[in-house]
Amino acid sequence: MLDYPSLFALAAVVREGSFERAARALHVTPSAVSQRVRLLEERVGCALVVRGQPCVATEAGRRLCQHADQVRLLEGELREALPAATPVDDPTGARRVTLPVAVNADSLATWFLPAVTAFAASAPVLVQLAVDDEGHTADWLRQGTVLAAVTAQAQPAAGCSSRALGAMRYIAAASPAFVARHFADGVSAARLAAAPSLVFNAKDTLQQRWVQRTVGAPVPLPGHTLPSSHAFVAASLAGMGWALHPLALVEPHLARGELVALLPGTPLDVPLYWHQARLASTGLRALSDAVARAAAAGLVAVP
Repeated sequence: MLDYPSLFALAAVVREGSFERAARALHVTPSAVSQRVRLLEERVGCALVVRGQPCVATEAGRRLCQHADQVRLLEGELREALPAATPVDDPTGARRVTLPVAVNADSLATWFLPAVTAFAASAPVLVQLAVDDEGHTADWLRQGTVLAAVTAQAQPAAGCSSRALGAMRYIAAASPAFVARHFADGVSAARLAAAPSLVFNAKDTLQQRWVQRTVGAPVPLPGHTLPSSHAFVAASLAGMGWALHPLALVEPHLARGELVALLPGTPLDVPLYWHQARLASTGLRALSDAVARAAAAGLVAVP
């Protein structure tokens, strides 16, 4: 049997990034947190957290943190259903529990936020969103950092379920002046190799995927790095570069002629999936249903 005060102390250290902040969150002293984590490490026989700035969990620590999140979520639901059966000394250290979720930036900027805000308005939890590329959000779930994720991977991790959501439709677009300057003679591999593009970060391969499909070969793309979906749109409007944009974000600009498609009729559809830990949690189930409804309204149906 695990010692849950120690388990929650470990989760707090990883969540807060330091023993001092974890102590404040748990309303105990830093030495008490350190002792609890050390006892837990002795019990399981391995290191669970790498001390640093910030502190990060080891692989074993991540799995225990995921277990702590699951227990905390179920404890919170039990407290709502049976308040008289809940100890006065709350073992989670907080009346509201945290539900960690990973999502890609473009989903957060378009269809996902209505789902999570509607859920949070009625659920006694605090949603903790982590943002990463849709090709990597599943890693957060696999590592035990989150309990659910929007991802581009169809196959769920062990102990998780998967639900198809639909596809995010992307349009390669730029300002009319940018297109006239760089693509007056049409879109070609040579033109793409010279025209500045926009990339979210080093993990962003959307532009490369569209180019590969469009011209039939990989092209080295010069690119400005802008880690923001809305900054992508603003930079494209200003003529900084071309990029793959979620249609939901740029459709009004396309309609007004402020942005134009590089090659009309060549959208890139990225299927998305909802992965979640298999957990008998009414809260997690409610969030999943809210996500599915929002996806049905905001994503493209996949044949």
